[in-house]
Amino acid sequence: MAESRPRLGIFFPMYNEEENLRPSVVRATEVLSSLAGDSYEIVIVDDASRDRTPQIADQVAAADPHVRVVHHPENRSLGGAIQTGLAASRAEIVVYTDGDLPCDLNKIREALPLLEHADLVIGQRSGRREGPLRVLYSFAYNRLIRLLFGVRVRDVNFAFKVFTRPVVDSLRVESRSGFIDAEILAECLRQGYRLAELPVVYTPRVAGVSTLASPKRILEILRDLRAYRRRRRQRRERA
Repeated sequence: MAESRPRLGIFFPMYNEEENLRPSVVRATEVLSSLAGDSYEIVIVDDASRDRTPQIADQVAAADPHVRVVHHPENRSLGGAIQTGLAASRAEIVVYTDGDLPCDLNKIREALPLLEHADLVIGQRSGRREGPLRVLYSFAYNRLIRLLFGVRVRDVNFAFKVFTRPVVDSLRVESRSGFIDAEILAECLRQGYRLAELPVVYTPRVAGVSTLASPKRILEILRDLRAYRRRRRQRRERA
């Protein structure tokens, strides 16, 4: 007999999140168990962390059968970690968010009814932001993604997305950088999936350091953007 799928699942891409890992898993356990009873899973993707994240993740998984860990032998950046999380997730409904919990996971409760008329729910950041430079960067990037790929959402990159199983099974994404979020949405629209947006209050990280807005990471995003445009053009030419 085939193993039944968990009803709800969440995966966390984590790199050097030793201070955030346990609190994030505890909070995910509270919310998912309240929504799905015993039918849930938590997947931690350790992206070759250099701190104690791998050891703590293994300890948490050993103590809780709902938790699984996938270790990368070498760092694959955010995009690679999200690809791994999608591939490793078995649940009927899969949530992706960052290991520092950028929003209250109770938002999953509000996202589930939206899946009656949508295939993917994405968080739309509201409330506090991280300074004028980040606001300008976010505005320009969202406008660029809308112009190039027709992704008409307010916040492409916010790390709160809720997938239905058909979306997870059909996604074939390749970006290794933070462009992965835009590629996911562009591919969902290309395949005809319906998107819904959900306002979420952003919670700034209180531990660890984010490097996603560094000049190096921005250059990686632009590189992956160009590569994705090339793949789309080649796909059209073959068709």
